[in-house]
Amino acid sequence: MKKIEAIVRLARFDKVRNELANIGIQFFTMKEVNGFGLQQGAKKMYRGSIYDDDYIARLQVDILAEDEQVEDIVAAIRRSGKTGEVGDGKISVYHVEEVIRIRNGERGANAL
Repeated sequence: MKKIEAIVRLARFDKVRNELANIGIQFFTMKEVNGFGLQQGAKKMYRGSIYDDDYIARLQVDILAEDEQVEDIVAAIRRSGKTGEVGDGKISVYHVEEVIRIRNGERGANAL
C-alpha cells in the first residue's frame, strides 16, 4: 500500500481532480500549502505598487492506494498538473504499513 502526496498549482486542481476521477480515484484529502522554491515567490500589483509574496500558494493532494494503482495515479497527476513552467509541483510516493478505518476497524485494502 502506498501514499501519494502531490503538490499542485491551485489553477490546475480541477483538472487533476477530474483526471483522478477518470481513473477511478474517488477519494483523497487535500489542503492548502505554501512553499518556496525555484519560482522564488510571486509579484503582485496593488494600486500601482508591486509587492513580493515570499511564498507560493499550492494544494497538497494525499491519496492512499494499492501498489498496482500508483503508476496510473502518478501519470494522471503529471498529465493534468503539468504546465511546463517552473513551479508545477512535486509528487512523492511513500510506503504505508497499514490503514485502519476508524468507523468499523477494517484494515488494509478494505479500509481504502
